[in-house]
Amino acid sequence: MLTHCSVEKVNQELTVNMNGQRRIIKIGSSSLTSPEGGLNKKQLAFYAAELASLHRQGHEVLLVTSGAVAAGFKVIGYESRPKLLHEKQAAAAVGQALLMQAYQEALASEGIRCAQLLLTRPDFTTRGRGRNAMMTIEELLRQGVIPIINENDTVSTDELKFGDNDMLSALVANLVGAGQLIIITDTDGLYTADPRYDPNARKIERVEEITGELMSHAGGAGTSVGTGGMRSKIEAARIAMRGGVPAFIGRVLEPGELQLAADGRGKGTYFDSQKNHLPVKKQWLGFHSTPSGRVAVDEGAKNALINGGKSLLPAGVTEISGEFHPGDVVEVTDGGGKLIGRGIVNYAAWQLRAAAGLSSEEVRRRIEVNRIEVIHRDEWITLA
Repeated sequence: MLTHCSVEKVNQELTVNMNGQRRIIKIGSSSLTSPEGGLNKKQLAFYAAELASLHRQGHEVLLVTSGAVAAGFKVIGYESRPKLLHEKQAAAAVGQALLMQAYQEALASEGIRCAQLLLTRPDFTTRGRGRNAMMTIEELLRQGVIPIINENDTVSTDELKFGDNDMLSALVANLVGAGQLIIITDTDGLYTADPRYDPNARKIERVEEITGELMSHAGGAGTSVGTGGMRSKIEAARIAMRGGVPAFIGRVLEPGELQLAADGRGKGTYFDSQKNHLPVKKQWLGFHSTPSGRVAVDEGAKNALINGGKSLLPAGVTEISGEFHPGDVVEVTDGGGKLIGRGIVNYAAWQLRAAAGLSSEEVRRRIEVNRIEVIHRDEWITLA
């Protein structure tokens, strides 16, 4: 895990600028494989042609792809997609080679070179690995190569997995300062209900804020060969939006539709972002750090953190849980337990328990601390 000091160094050493021509394309297993498993090379060739067309238009294209397990489980001898971790890893070890071979052949026929990057969570959370991944991606793009990114399923453990490649695509989009995240799915966007069963279902064309009501419109899990349903795609859009990257979730079935999605005319739902791109430190804090404890705050402190751009002071703290030390990351919740953000704390847990609810002047008289702020605003990210 990154320390406070190492996060500062990452922030100084790796400055990411938004690139309006940089597009992250995420394609799921169901779009690349048959329901019974194995690659659908006709579909893969179609998407390769779409990627190549976007590339020739001057876009920097990065592909986040699923499909390794689905491509490999039949070949290795399983009758259906395996459930046990070691079986999935074995299937991925076989399928990843097949998947990349298919991409290389399909893109080569379009005159495009590609490269493989297999990532795990520590590649985002560890200073050196994150920097190296970023530098590799930048060099590949400079050379006109399409990076093809997947999770390294053969070594990932359940507690270190991204959950699905929708999440991975959002993290990559934030890491490289993309101009847009395009998540390809088998529906033409988000609806207020399932249009297959509800004639009154209405398509949601644009989203400026992801609310609880919006999440309720999403369904459950994905298909028999994939893991991500609409809910995971909306969560990915939420992370991208927080990082300043607008997203698109929709269908790409006909030639030219990927270009339409990139141009704002695609068959799907657009998720707008009014935020600036997050610096590396804030990305780590919000999406990769491991909290050591939790701090509850009152309504005044909540408003100051979310809307006022203020630091958290001891007077606003109402409850502390867990054991932490200065420099650790803690989650911050409101009085009802709802998460509102994360920050790097300046107090040990025992110090904050003694200081909670007190004025800054009283804290200075009673407790010796390096900084009076519990969490400084520069070391805070809102997640509400």
